[in-house]
Amino acid sequence: MQNERKPLYMQIQQHFKDMIVQGRLRENDKIPSEKELMEQFDVSRITVANALMQLAKDGWIYRIPGRGSFVSEGIGELLHRHQGSASPDVTSRTALDGNAGMLVHNAGAADALLGGGEAALQTSGRTTIGLVMPMLVDYFAIRLLQGINNIIADSPYSLQIVLTYNSIDREKEAIKDLIRKGAAGLIIFPCDAETYNEEILSLKMRGYPFVLIDRYLPGVATNLSRSDGMIGGQLAVDYLWSLGHREIAICSDSPLPTITVEERINGYMEALKQKEAMINPALILTDFNVDYSEIDKKHPLYRFIKNQIATAYITLNGRLGLHIYSICKELGLKVPEDVSILTFDDPSPGLHEWGYFSHISQSEVEMGEAAARILLDIFQKPDAKEPGYTKVILEPKLIESQSTGPLRKRTT
Repeated sequence: MQNERKPLYMQIQQHFKDMIVQGRLRENDKIPSEKELMEQFDVSRITVANALMQLAKDGWIYRIPGRGSFVSEGIGELLHRHQGSASPDVTSRTALDGNAGMLVHNAGAADALLGGGEAALQTSGRTTIGLVMPMLVDYFAIRLLQGINNIIADSPYSLQIVLTYNSIDREKEAIKDLIRKGAAGLIIFPCDAETYNEEILSLKMRGYPFVLIDRYLPGVATNLSRSDGMIGGQLAVDYLWSLGHREIAICSDSPLPTITVEERINGYMEALKQKEAMINPALILTDFNVDYSEIDKKHPLYRFIKNQIATAYITLNGRLGLHIYSICKELGLKVPEDVSILTFDDPSPGLHEWGYFSHISQSEVEMGEAAARILLDIFQKPDAKEPGYTKVILEPKLIESQSTGPLRKRTT
């Protein structure tokens, strides 16, 4: 009877968790199709989709568009984490890997550097490595590229960059085109999307050399270089809390529920739980897009800041931090006296020893260097039949600067 009171999508999730725990479904086994599940459980397509999406986010399964859902690779690791639980009903937001970082628009300098959607940094006669990225218009992306180039520059390879503008379709075409042109391997910064790009999974199945950078595919084992977003979210809250802030908002500039956003918010919530503080959903601002071309006084973010609901803001990318700073200036609010702003990634060019914004650094130069090294190492062992996967997980760092300060009591 207790199970009957659970929402239907949770019952479907539990059904498959039980089958996996009991060994009736194993690594890479196919899950029945959505249509079959609709008939089996007598539910709507939305209910089935919600159940499968949550199972994927929690690391139990992975999904390939057009092919179906499968039990995650390395599922034994997830099961091991939950050994000793009183029940296999595990609903925590656990994933087999983590991710951090969002590549977003900021400065226009890189557009001038690239001159369009594709840039080639090649030397005649050298074998190509392809770099597939959503955008290359902010300092995070430029520092990431710097790290990759630090390693590639001293190798027999040259680097060709293709920008996808965060489009899955363009990402697919970029991968196909680079392979057609004879690229020896790829470094891929995946698009932010709710579904996987099957071309990336196809590379894995064919044994083609590639490394994912910054973002990852939950439940799918690949070579990977990233920063730990969960730790980054915790660092951000711990620091602002130490300054006396209790009304701490966390903000994204897109409503898309990606793994990138989710992991940092999980870190934010975990830090508050550890402090036995209430989690206020109104302070988790992720349900809107941001138009950076202007300050819209009717935008919910503008109204939120105007009403001074939060005393501190954590932004999931540097550009959003700059935007909130501009809104504060428009409203006559002083940073950090009235409002503290802590960004993920440094929105400044880093040309001086210090910048204005306190931020969570993901060590993007080191991240890029690690990705390039992994790929070059793969090239050194081309005959390996079952190569293991290399994962470099960097720990984020808190960089204190001028955009954050102690909570100042408000006068009434």
